[in-house]
Amino acid sequence: MPRPALRLAVEIDGDGAHPAAWRRAAHSPGELLTPRRLARVAAVAENAGFTLVTLDDSILPPGSAAGPAGRIGAVERAAFVAASTSVLGVAPVLATTYAEPFHVSSQLASLDHVSAGRAGWVVGVESDPAAARAWGRPPVEGPDATAREARDGLRVVRDLWDSWEDDAVIRSVATSRYLDRSRLHSIDFTGETYSVKGPSIVPRPPQGRPVVLARAGIVPAELTDVALVGGGGIADVVAAAEGSASPRAFAEIEVALDTPHETAGERITDLERYAPWTARPDRLRYTGPAAGLVSLLTELHGRVDGVRLHPLVLDEDLAVLSRLVLPELFVRRIAARPLPGTTLRSSLGLPRPLSRFTTTGSATATPVRQEIR
Repeated sequence: MPRPALRLAVEIDGDGAHPAAWRRAAHSPGELLTPRRLARVAAVAENAGFTLVTLDDSILPPGSAAGPAGRIGAVERAAFVAASTSVLGVAPVLATTYAEPFHVSSQLASLDHVSAGRAGWVVGVESDPAAARAWGRPPVEGPDATAREARDGLRVVRDLWDSWEDDAVIRSVATSRYLDRSRLHSIDFTGETYSVKGPSIVPRPPQGRPVVLARAGIVPAELTDVALVGGGGIADVVAAAEGSASPRAFAEIEVALDTPHETAGERITDLERYAPWTARPDRLRYTGPAAGLVSLLTELHGRVDGVRLHPLVLDEDLAVLSRLVLPELFVRRIAARPLPGTTLRSSLGLPRPLSRFTTTGSATATPVRQEIR
């Protein structure tokens, strides 16, 4: 049996993973927040064959170094990307540390409707005390407290997605009935710091539940669909993937690639004049030619379900990924493109879940076509 193909994700927030990436961007600083810039990047990612793009977010400005520091909300950008693409999955980062999970649930359900089932959610946390001040909320202090808020928030969001059964909406002109109220349910959640009654104000998402991605340790793995795993080496990544209880595991990889005019090392050195590119313990890092990255991903094939790439400079590295990396992965059948008309869940080989409130006679789970290439 052939091993399942890797699914490929890329982070497209800002100008790249390096804090000074904006200095090498192919646009003026003033274009960073324009719709044209975002649509162009999303089109490159979709045409290249990425399954998913993610959009980082925080209520605080990105980074403290001198330079452009601003972003539009991730959900708003994700909705724009969804409307301007056709097969690309879109997953914004959202934290429930201070944001109300009821609102997060509604935003993500709406995004799934707008994208016809291509929405995901990267679960985030806000640990900076400045975030509490920005929200006007008491600070959530300590790793246990932030983990509690993330865990409770995720449970509330999932339950709110389930609070409308699949056949709750009727839309019958003949009987003047819009919905079957017996198919709506109060979730009646009570946690340590808040309670939520429900139900949601948005009908159940097309995927049942948008795909939930989270770094290991943020929330219980059994509540997520994709674990984002990393480490100092391939063995660490593989061990983290094998030890995760999530159905899928994606390796987190920072990449700096050789371009036609400069090596990856030369590009990094140029940016290091302005700010350091600090290594993160939860991500692998690859620097060098495109062929080396192909070899790395080939080694990970069959040991993880996918990868999320964090390019050094988006405009430069995404071009090399599109021309030299992804085409080679597709030729070798290491990775697979998303298919037209499929949801993000089906692209990842994940079943569509039933509402946990499903009553007798309700719709059954939709079969998922799982393709192995």
